Amino acid sequence: MKTLNRNTIKTNRYPERIIQFGEGNFLRAFVDWIIYNMNQKANFNSSVVVVQPLEKGMINVLNEQDGLYHVNLQGLENGKAVDNIQLIDVISRGINPYTQYNEYIKLAENPETRFIISNTTEAGITFDPQCKLEDIPAKSYPGKLTQLLYHRFKTFNGAPDKGFIIFPCELIFNNGHELKKCIEQYIELWNLGHEFKKWFDTACSIYCTLVDRIVPGYPKDSINEILEHIQLEDKLVVKGEIFHLWVIEAPQSVSKEFPADKAGLNVLFVPSEKPYHDRKVTLLNGPHTVLSPIGYLSGLNTVKECCESPVIGRYVKKVMYDELLQTLDLPQEELIQFADAVMERFRNPFVKHFVTSIMLNSFPKFKTRDLPGLKKYLERKGELPSGLVLGLAGIIVYYKGGKRGNDEIIPNDDPAIIELLSKLWAENNMENLAKGVLGATFIWEEDLNLIPGLSKKLCGYLQMIQDKGMEETVKSIL
Repeated sequence: MKTLNRNTIKTNRYPERIIQFGEGNFLRAFVDWIIYNMNQKANFNSSVVVVQPLEKGMINVLNEQDGLYHVNLQGLENGKAVDNIQLIDVISRGINPYTQYNEYIKLAENPETRFIISNTTEAGITFDPQCKLEDIPAKSYPGKLTQLLYHRFKTFNGAPDKGFIIFPCELIFNNGHELKKCIEQYIELWNLGHEFKKWFDTACSIYCTLVDRIVPGYPKDSINEILEHIQLEDKLVVKGEIFHLWVIEAPQSVSKEFPADKAGLNVLFVPSEKPYHDRKVTLLNGPHTVLSPIGYLSGLNTVKECCESPVIGRYVKKVMYDELLQTLDLPQEELIQFADAVMERFRNPFVKHFVTSIMLNSFPKFKTRDLPGLKKYLERKGELPSGLVLGLAGIIVYYKGGKRGNDEIIPNDDPAIIELLSKLWAENNMENLAKGVLGATFIWEEDLNLIPGLSKKLCGYLQMIQDKGMEETVKSIL
């Protein structure tokens, strides 16, 4: 079987017009797939330089394959089964700024580069006051981006036509506004000057976006069949559902530069992405975040298994229909229709979405996806939503680590969060554990112990999980 690279496969080469922060499964199966289709169908004529946002990542593997990889999309489209495999050729190269800082900063010198796209998880768009302009590179994503923008400004002497169009894809509301706020804080902290601030405000545009495609990632269950089909060694195969939606809060003029609609793609340029954001984050990502630890600790491995389980399936429906759906203001009929479609996507027979892949950064995810619904439910119903509180308990128990059968549980989150959970679990006191997690203001930006009854309810679930196991605890709230 041949090695996948540009020597063994003849592929197109395009001008490097896009810088992408993030090399993970989602961006490759969503954004880069969209750019591939734009090149094929709308003469977009653009390639992507990928920047690794964290010190440890997959850039080396990506470069070994010359940026090439396959996307396997599966699902139902207009009632018909779809199962296709495409070779994506839009990534020109990858850069690790921690070891190739000069190569990274030189990206600002390419006059053809026009777009910056990112997905650095919910934890990525944060202002870290410890970052310095002289850092090689700045630790935070907004810090790295400010370094790049400032070098761009100096290289082209503040030319107004050398700004960037920036699409953050991190799943936080107003991601564009939040990213811009962080950059403005760095401009002030680093004393980069009024002229640079003016160029950033007038020449660069950062737009809020919402992304939607379920991407389970590397298809370890079917990889042998895929490799047999493509007859190439590909370490970066990524599986996704056929459904896709990208909502961009930007004027229609932006679509002329980024002509996704001409490629027949479900990319919408709208005056406000808020209605789409609230609906999607609450009814798709919200259930995802809590079903994952609950399902995994009940012995299940995929989203589909969770939804089809007699017990956990009822839990998922309770969280979605009885709790989260009740917190939204759109018409009930529309919300139920969307929730039904989400449940169908969760049960996609083609896609094995492993719950462990959803568990990355679970605390920031719960904060953005489920905590607003928990508060709104309490406000509207006068009681706490038991499914969401149990979901938080599930995350806490998952972060205890240890083993599930023969499988080792390895939580993946901010080291400070991992350290806090380790210390709290070492005390083996459920009341202190609940209060310690809820009181971690560096996670929540507030003290959740102030929410009436939450620490007591959370403590009760933690104790019950320890005494009776996860499935029995779930049964108690159904």
